[in-house]
Amino acid sequence: MKRFYFTILYTLFLISLIGCQTVSKKIEDTTTKEEQELSKWLNKPEEDLKSFYGQPDKVEFLKTRNRNYVYITEKYKIKCERKFEVNPRNIVVGFSSKNCF
Repeated sequence: MKRFYFTILYTLFLISLIGCQTVSKKIEDTTTKEEQELSKWLNKPEEDLKSFYGQPDKVEFLKTRNRNYVYITEKYKIKCERKFEVNPRNIVVGFSSKNCF
């Protein structure tokens, strides 16, 4: 009888472990897809970025004279923050993404 309970507990443990790996894989895949989408904006004009995403929620000025355009969205009570770095010639030179999946 103890062996039966041990087998059931061991099986449940393995199932939960596999479930955690599946969630991690999905998050990793979504993050990779997000980076691929955002990398398409590199070396594009600021006007194209604004026409696609609209006016930024925030503009942060950097010491390098570049500026970050910050776009914030919310899905399932999780805030997604995308930042695009724009140089003085109004060209997108960098990006970052946080909690966007």
